[in-house]
Amino acid sequence: MFMFLPRVGALAAALGLLVSVGPAAADDAKPVELKVGDKAPGFEAPSDAGPTWLSADRFGKKWVVIYFYPGDFTPGCTAQANAFRDAMHKLAGKGVEVVGVSGDSAEVHAKFKAAQKLNFTLLADEDGAVARKYGVPFTRGAVVKAKDADGRPFEFTRAGTAARWTFVVGKDGTIAYKNTKVTPALDAKAITEFIDKVERK
Repeated sequence: MFMFLPRVGALAAALGLLVSVGPAAADDAKPVELKVGDKAPGFEAPSDAGPTWLSADRFGKKWVVIYFYPGDFTPGCTAQANAFRDAMHKLAGKGVEVVGVSGDSAEVHAKFKAAQKLNFTLLADEDGAVARKYGVPFTRGAVVKAKDADGRPFEFTRAGTAARWTFVVGKDGTIAYKNTKVTPALDAKAITEFIDKVERK
């Protein structure tokens, strides 16, 4: 488990106002407890661009960062996404793929990506199936008021809310890094430093 001190900073516009809605569907199965060294669970999910994202096309072939986050158009999640956006030139140069996963729809992801000019993929996990594969808590959703890339207000309902956890899947397809105490604005920096350290060995 990794823990970092928070950093306070001004955020861009398009931050959402949340109102809780009903709880996410219950899952009676025993929670998954993935550890570093475990095989990364395979999955597929709709992407912001439309096509289904398939882990089978990536795992065991490259570094893959999977960061679960509560939702689009919220302050912490915007800071986290923007930090990954700014780090992508370095991460992509190392062959690293980054995907953000939340309970928002692919359509909302596309709006958030455009508003923040993100340069990586966002995946829709509206029923929490991907989160549960990784043991990530997934709870009630929310009604969110936000602004799109042109500053126009809109409202949407998030199906469910994932906890903010980050994983790195190594080139061998196993969990190389797990952080359940993520500081949003520092997540990308921590991941970049982790991969740099591993590759120097």
